[in-house]
Amino acid sequence: MLKEVIIIIKCYLSRIMGEKRINISELSKDAGVARNTITTLYHENGKGITWEVLEKLCAALNCQPGDLLEYIPDKKGE
Repeated sequence: MLKEVIIIIKCYLSRIMGEKRINISELSKDAGVARNTITTLYHENGKGITWEVLEKLCAALNCQPGDLLEYIPDKKGE
């Protein structure tokens, strides 16, 4: 029987934005990323992120990709 594998990537954009006291509109302008894209990532509703968006967010927030995203291993499949 096949195991169900759930891939979980946690996005910490909302936490980082809170720590830096920056809102979605400000980040959108600073990073040159669409407000809808940031809102989706902020609420962790996205299906993915492009390298370009990741690079722009990291530059605007002065952080590394690992600060924004974390892989959470699937515990269900064990």
